[in-house]
Amino acid sequence: MSIKEISLKLKTIREPEDLFLQKCREDGRKGVTDLVNKWQRTYEKEQQVRDAFTEMTEFERQLRKQGFSILAGIDEVGRGPLAGPVVTSAVILPDSFYLPGLNDSKKIPESKREQFYEMIFKEAISVGVGVVHSEVIDEINIYQATKKAMVAAVNDLSELPDHLLIDAMELDVPIPQLSLIKGDARSISISAASIIAKVTRDRMMKEYGEKYPEYGFEKHMGYGTSQHLEALDIHGLTPWHRRSFAPVKEIAARTKG
Repeated sequence: MSIKEISLKLKTIREPEDLFLQKCREDGRKGVTDLVNKWQRTYEKEQQVRDAFTEMTEFERQLRKQGFSILAGIDEVGRGPLAGPVVTSAVILPDSFYLPGLNDSKKIPESKREQFYEMIFKEAISVGVGVVHSEVIDEINIYQATKKAMVAAVNDLSELPDHLLIDAMELDVPIPQLSLIKGDARSISISAASIIAKVTRDRMMKEYGEKYPEYGFEKHMGYGTSQHLEALDIHGLTPWHRRSFAPVKEIAARTKG
């Protein structure tokens, strides 16, 4: 076979024990050796991704061994911004779910997050979303608003979960739960929820950016960037700003004065 033909054939090989791959290893041509080495590097990289995904299923597997079957991962996005809602999601994944590369949504590029969002919605048993806006955040504080949004996400599910996996939070609901620090990087269920929450909130902030283009919400998503702070100084507050957050609070007081 020519090196080009071997290259095409190697793209269909999935296992290192494949007989064709073994024959290629015995081929003395440098071009074939380079192709085999490239295949090996790709295989090892893919194996690392698979192993990382498997590691992130550990909590789900342990809970299923304990007899739980409807597991909901819960995460939030938007606790820190000066504007916009806090958005949460609850996701119930099937036992067979596999999405290599799934991780904390902040570590995944936007284009990939959008792809993952569609795949999670397509394959999940159920997806729930909770949204609490700035006026409620100002009224009850961001911590309580986050809990309120998480409970709303659970209630939005089409099936009642028998166990929750939550990113660094405990909820006042009569459902067994496990709170995990940095859970979006340790549990596939929480990670999937972080993707849904992140994409949902980003889309909302982009809509706000169209209504108030001078603030650049579509760029900073409501966080206190220099562009955002400058716009606040010049244009004042929008309905989406959190008036209990500094420096929004100070700007609101100054405006009233």
